[in-house]
Amino acid sequence: MDNDPMAELPADLKQHMTRYKAPPGLKRRIRYSLAQPPRGSGFFGAARASWNRWVPVGASFACGALLAVSVMTYRAGTTADEGPVESQVVASHVRSLMGDHLMDVASTDQHTVKPWFTGKLDYAPPVIDLAEDGFPLVGGRLDYVQDRPAAALVYRRRGHTINVFILPEQAGRRAAAALTTDHGYQVARWTHAGMRFWAVSDLSREEMAKFAAGMQAAQ
Repeated sequence: MDNDPMAELPADLKQHMTRYKAPPGLKRRIRYSLAQPPRGSGFFGAARASWNRWVPVGASFACGALLAVSVMTYRAGTTADEGPVESQVVASHVRSLMGDHLMDVASTDQHTVKPWFTGKLDYAPPVIDLAEDGFPLVGGRLDYVQDRPAAALVYRRRGHTINVFILPEQAGRRAAAALTTDHGYQVARWTHAGMRFWAVSDLSREEMAKFAAGMQAAQ
């Protein structure tokens, strides 16, 4: 009996993956074709022999490709909720730059910004100053992310604005740290101590990675 390549896959992966059923008789036709001796000689005979050797390899590659697509689809589905959140924080970042609501509290002192959120949110967002790393804190404000009030911290980097949105971590939904691009803006996300963070800016990818690394190292 042939070994089942699906048997070793985790149960949750097999539950979500897309399955493809081969047409009736395909297996029989392939075996029949492989069993036929090469016809003729010269170029056509060599081509037939080469085809017979490569058919099993091609079939294995096709099966592997289908399995890879299924795995990628499953993995993308596990963090699909991060896409809409990233769109929200990018939109909030852009709105803050277009109007006059970039900051509710303007201060470079983290001990002034942090207490300002007291009583305005049902959680205490951590406030970090990265002035020594070249990313000074300049203030904070209330924003709205995922249908609830959220803390937004504002940092500067040589004329560039960085918004950091903070929300409590959702139970059972810990997302992996990532750095992505959305509509030309760099978006870094990570979790720490029960909080979720999204940093948004038009900085270069390298500088955003440096900022995110500095934030995480200081937490």
